[in-house]
Amino acid sequence: MTTELEARKRAGAQLVDVREREEYLSGHLPGALSLPLSELTGREHDVPANALLICASGNRSARAAAYLTAQGRTDLMNLSGGTLAWMREGGELNVGEQP
Repeated sequence: MTTELEARKRAGAQLVDVREREEYLSGHLPGALSLPLSELTGREHDVPANALLICASGNRSARAAAYLTAQGRTDLMNLSGGTLAWMREGGELNVGEQP
């Protein structure tokens, strides 16, 4: 997964973490923006083009991707396995506000 993620980032994908704010602050993938799933309705325009959605395991980000796809977005991807898979593969996390 880390290799795929890095390739997608090099291709211009922007990481969007859809976990709740407290989860994001406790540790998120470097470069990920925070947009909680609970706040997505009404903030669809805040999801950048070519977004790669991520959560803890891939479930919430899959729901976010399905919702945004239903809104007409075709430029999104869901990161299967999420933050947990990233950590299992030795990926580091940023803590706090910084993306």
